[in-house]
Amino acid sequence: MKVDENSGHFINIYHEHWVWRLKMSKRPTLINKVAKGMQHKINRIIPEKVHRVVTKAVKEIIRAVLFGAGFTTFKRLQPGTLEEVEQLALKKIKIYSSSSAAEGAITGFGGFFSSLADFPLWLSLKMKMLFEIANVYGVDVTDYKERLYILHIFQLTFSSQNHRNAIFKIMSDWEQQKEQLPTDIHEFDWRTFQLEYRDFIDLAKLIQLIPGIGAISGALVNHTYTKKLGKNAMNAYRMRIAEFNS
Repeated sequence: MKVDENSGHFINIYHEHWVWRLKMSKRPTLINKVAKGMQHKINRIIPEKVHRVVTKAVKEIIRAVLFGAGFTTFKRLQPGTLEEVEQLALKKIKIYSSSSAAEGAITGFGGFFSSLADFPLWLSLKMKMLFEIANVYGVDVTDYKERLYILHIFQLTFSSQNHRNAIFKIMSDWEQQKEQLPTDIHEFDWRTFQLEYRDFIDLAKLIQLIPGIGAISGALVNHTYTKKLGKNAMNAYRMRIAEFNS
């Protein structure tokens, strides 16, 4: 990938990237801690059997995406300039944000029961977007460790600030840290993954359970967080580019 450090685009993304790094590594606020404490109390009330069922469901959905043929057989793109790559990444984010908004509106319109379909559908859309963005940046998505990197990007967006700090620390030293990660996807910490994800989106998705109003909420929440996930992915790969060029 060609990086022109004198271009206006490079200067803009350099600033944006370092602001992002500060956000990813900042300490949890008092509000963050209180909110997480409340979620811990709620999770303790939920029966262990429910936790196991949800953990397995999330694990199977993600595994289907990570190892599905349609997600690992992308045509490798020819390397272009950083600006060209990022313009394509932004197009991918726009497409998936709009698709996620439409999906959230449809599933939210019918209230509680139709909203249940939102969980696997939106999760699949978000993961598909991450694969496409990785491909745009020239990443070999058939590489198992690169698929783990995608899971780490996901956790940056849908986690408490405290867990986000831990994930960001791993990603900041990826070439070293990836060697310590499990070689078997079954050994990945799926329980923490699903708890952080659920805790993060539960309140945002609550209104979606109300028929009619849920359509507006579902569209807004899905669009907002899909776009945020996409931008986090761009910055995560910018960080890798910076490592290789340092």
